[in-house]
Amino acid sequence: MGLLDVLRGMQQGPRGPSNPTAQSSGGMSPITMAILALLAYKAVKHFGGSQPGASPAPAPSPGNVNAGAGGGLGDLLRGGLGGLLAGGAAGSVISGGLGDLLRQFQQNGQGQVANSWVGKGPNTPISPDDLGRALGADQLNALAAQSGLSRDELLQGLSQQLPEVIDHLTPDGRLPTESELSARI
Repeated sequence: MGLLDVLRGMQQGPRGPSNPTAQSSGGMSPITMAILALLAYKAVKHFGGSQPGASPAPAPSPGNVNAGAGGGLGDLLRGGLGGLLAGGAAGSVISGGLGDLLRQFQQNGQGQVANSWVGKGPNTPISPDDLGRALGADQLNALAAQSGLSRDELLQGLSQQLPEVIDHLTPDGRLPTESELSARI
């Protein structure tokens, strides 16, 4: 199953749309958009911070209209990240973002939970409160502003769907290589 299959399945949620009017202009659910934005933000930070002498990308600001590393989360999806995904670099973008996201969970006391999402076997659930502490206020505020969801709605949706997305992106019980991810997308 590829990332696009996962995202298509998430658009309606496990029991159909809970709020059919809560769709973004592109037809994607706000939670799906938030997960994409989170991975995109982590990917930009990964690539910005992985180059010698490069400073990490600044925190996204929802009001910024410039696409690219300094733009808002929506701008990442429409601009820089969208072009990368369309251009075939999706494996490296998602791999970098996924790796950075999992490191953040480990650094913030949720490593064992996140490892269950990667590993084979059942996914350990995460409470919205624990997820909020793991992600941090800045990322949550930016994701909430971008998705149009309240912080509570965002955390509730992410706590339910993020484990499934990570599980689908790591079917072999480990972080996939860039080429493996590219083949799945």
